[in-house]
Amino acid sequence: MKTKVILAGLLACIGIGAQAQDVKNTEPKGKAIVQVFGNFHTGFGAENDDRGFELERSYLGYEYNLGKGLSVKGVMDVGKSSDVDDYHRIAYVKNAMVQWKNGNLTLNGGLISTTQFNFQEKFWGYRYVMKSFQDEYKFGSSADLGISASYKFAKWISADAIIVNGEGYKKIQKNDGLNYGLGVTLTPFKGFQVRMYGGLNEGDEKDKKDITNFAFFAGYKHEKFTIGAEYNHMWNASYKDGADQYGYSIFTSAKVAKFADIYARFDDLYSKDDWNIAKDEQAAILGAQFKIGKYVKIAPNFRMTMPKADDAKNSYSAYINCYFGL
Repeated sequence: MKTKVILAGLLACIGIGAQAQDVKNTEPKGKAIVQVFGNFHTGFGAENDDRGFELERSYLGYEYNLGKGLSVKGVMDVGKSSDVDDYHRIAYVKNAMVQWKNGNLTLNGGLISTTQFNFQEKFWGYRYVMKSFQDEYKFGSSADLGISASYKFAKWISADAIIVNGEGYKKIQKNDGLNYGLGVTLTPFKGFQVRMYGGLNEGDEKDKKDITNFAFFAGYKHEKFTIGAEYNHMWNASYKDGADQYGYSIFTSAKVAKFADIYARFDDLYSKDDWNIAKDEQAAILGAQFKIGKYVKIAPNFRMTMPKADDAKNSYSAYINCYFGL
């Protein structure tokens, strides 16, 4: 209950305090949103039969600036089903939101992007190649229905709060519980950023436990290179008592030319008392990215997955990921 009061109070106070600030008067204008992720991949050894071309995801939408800090955005997400027996493409509404910016304050409402790992995803910078750690291992959803607020108190500190359904953007609201999150981002000096995030996803039934998330990230971004590391911990995954998961991700990239850079990443996922040992793993990726003009990126890379189950074998694969975006 205390968490609910604090978050609700923060959202209300930020909104009231912003009314005294001047709002920039801008002319209405809009832009199309088109992002397409695809790849060609092939496995090696035991995974040699896994090969082919794949259209992983397409984001199609439109964003319109209404002026005076107000904008609206709608985005469709066309991807594949998580059901292994379903080979049809499925379309979801990813964003259907209103945003208001006033000085250092930003308010969002509707089907919005969540704040749990959005910062880490942008810092990683290669979402079309591989999702960030929390997204890859299902620690939370990238979008949900609700409200969020962020405020930049000074050049070195900002905070954000969010209240959403907790179901994600692919499902309708079924449970009565809500998902609360609070994050703080620090910038001690130029290029170096630290972020901490805590979240509580309520289990609305007696046999369901609250899911609690904690994330810590630190990274440094230079014009020539980037390095980042994050630690994530989730208690009671899928609302199950004691089903804890945790792990870390370390990544780096370096610019080798105006149109090319190289990148590497290592993930390590654990579960408490090995309850999820069948999916616990270490994963590594090494690759390069080439920019072809303004809208196209091509990223060849090599991947290795090392399952922690005793009877599982390591797998190796090569990918050529492609991105097109406006």
